[in-house]
Amino acid sequence: MSEERKITPIKGITIGHYTDLEALTGCTVILCLEGAVAGVDVRGGAPGTRETDLLRPMNLVNQVNAILLAGGSAFGLAAADGVVKFLEEKGYGFETGVAKVPIVPAAIVFDLAIGSSTVRPGAEAGYKACLSASSERQEEGNVGAGTGATVGKALGWQWAMKGGLGLAGSTFPGGLVVNALAVVNAFGDILDENGEILAGVRSPQGGFLGTINFFRTQVFDGKVKFGRGVGESTTLGVIMSNAKMTKEEVNKVAQMGQDGLARAINPVHTMFDGDIVFALSTCEVEAHFGIVGVLGAELIAQAIRGAVRLAKTVGDIPGLA
Repeated sequence: MSEERKITPIKGITIGHYTDLEALTGCTVILCLEGAVAGVDVRGGAPGTRETDLLRPMNLVNQVNAILLAGGSAFGLAAADGVVKFLEEKGYGFETGVAKVPIVPAAIVFDLAIGSSTVRPGAEAGYKACLSASSERQEEGNVGAGTGATVGKALGWQWAMKGGLGLAGSTFPGGLVVNALAVVNAFGDILDENGEILAGVRSPQGGFLGTINFFRTQVFDGKVKFGRGVGESTTLGVIMSNAKMTKEEVNKVAQMGQDGLARAINPVHTMFDGDIVFALSTCEVEAHFGIVGVLGAELIAQAIRGAVRLAKTVGDIPGLA
């Protein structure tokens, strides 16, 4: 399975991680030192972000130097400071005339309930993630921003399963490369290629409860009896390509990428999730952005499934690996 998800390096893009297996948290950086056109689509009801407004088509900055994904909830956004420091030292950023300002959009997941709630990725973690960035090394599972990720939380942490970080990618005719990265910390269940539950809410009677089945049992009086930890979820995705795209087009690719979440997570985009998909491209080869969006969505779904298939058990939270 892991061989099918190997990604093809894209010139100008490297990926690095900082992983704390004791505190069960970490961060992941996608570096594009010379710049990449980028877009974003936010669907979840509880997002945690930094500098995503810059990616809107009507705003000034056309390229980013990195995207940072982190654990630690809102505290983890501080890891972007370390990425900014690294980029400034290397001389990369948006030229203002008086200084080059590194552009680093960021998003976080909530992982404070397992491991340590007081240890979160900060500037040092973001800097170390940059130092580890590579176009060749492809780590998955309990790594980076996926270190403390969990899925299937309708009954609370007691019946959840381990999530993680996954990768998927492929090369297409004409030299087009499309890769996807997903950090899977979803409220809902993860579905396999046949629509069956791969990982999710475990039933006290054995097997999977099924989050949708749980909803069907509720009395709809405005109050739902969730377990502890229900509101602490998010799936983050990044579609990376070398296709020539405008800022408007790459934002459309990010929007289309959300279809990948819907194929692999049920339910998705809830008020308990901060679901976000980024898209970025180095603009090297001719390819229609609509095709990139279709391929990217499928790869996002593959990356999500790969993340849970390679996630290892942590304490009382079982993983599939």
